[in-house]
Amino acid sequence: MVIVRKTPSKMPRKPASSKRLFVDVRELILGAKARVAHTVDSALSLLYWSIGKRVREEVLTSKRAEYGRQIVYALGRQLSGEFGDGFSDKNLWNMVRFAEVFHDEAIVSALRRQLSWTHFRRLIYIDDPLKRDFYAEMCAIERWSTRTLEQKISSMLYERTALSKKPAKLVRAELDALRQDGRLTPDLVFRDPYLLSFLGLKDRYLEKDLEDAIIRELEKFILELGAGFAFVARQKRITVDHDDYYIDLLFFHRALHRLVAIELKMGDFHPSDKGQMELYLRWLEKHERGPSEEPPIGLILCAGKKRETVELLELEKSGIRVSSYWLELPPRKLLEKKLHDAVVIARGLAEMKEGADKT
Repeated sequence: MVIVRKTPSKMPRKPASSKRLFVDVRELILGAKARVAHTVDSALSLLYWSIGKRVREEVLTSKRAEYGRQIVYALGRQLSGEFGDGFSDKNLWNMVRFAEVFHDEAIVSALRRQLSWTHFRRLIYIDDPLKRDFYAEMCAIERWSTRTLEQKISSMLYERTALSKKPAKLVRAELDALRQDGRLTPDLVFRDPYLLSFLGLKDRYLEKDLEDAIIRELEKFILELGAGFAFVARQKRITVDHDDYYIDLLFFHRALHRLVAIELKMGDFHPSDKGQMELYLRWLEKHERGPSEEPPIGLILCAGKKRETVELLELEKSGIRVSSYWLELPPRKLLEKKLHDAVVIARGLAEMKEGADKT
């Protein structure tokens, strides 16, 4: 008798292409879900603005603040009972504030394509309209997450830009141009000071230590520089009359369409630093500038700078910016005071200069 053994049937192997198919279809589904979520969030932002506008009109017709609060409280109870906590009286007041500070529907319609309701809810309680518009427009252009927006506000980015130190009407003109054309200028891009506490440098270090730390933490350094910076070279060698010189760091800024040369200085800025940077910029313009690029710009990063020295040299006419860097963050209140005082002094000087030019 012959016994025939049956081998257990094996499950057919999945072809390798099926795995690829699963990945592709999964990405399609996730992409569609993300687009739907974005569309819904965008529609909700406009809805919240419309609700805030309508409620605000009703509240403003009442001359008594207490009566206005009662209206919003009663409406919140009715709406949240039917539509959920998203329409509570607390959130209705957020919507009213939204319509109050962003009173132009066209601006809201443009911003909601990039900003979520969570973004707007953070922005609406910034009292200074120039500061608020700066963060709204930069957030839309650079596509910040809500976490990034919070970090930028906490680090007082606006107060550290050259823009904030201009007279209010010039700030408004530049923000309007940014909103209409999406055009970034150096005053929107460059900061003073730069906060480099993430480098971990303490009391004693050499210029090479500073450069090494920046290269080691290049991703964080670029985040502090801002969106649009692309690393090109370290210790870029240039030769002039058979003499070699080295640019510490070279970047390209995509939105400004220009090379950015960065020089690192251990101490305070000195007038001789200007001549060195001018040489680098003229060489870059002659040998490295592309046909469609703007002229190169220089950033001298110093441990400190003397305001009058920088002012008298009129460095911006040479395409040079000077900024200080801080390796340790001061307490929040001290940071606020330092930056606030710097803005007040710079605006005062700018207004005095403007007045002198008119006379």
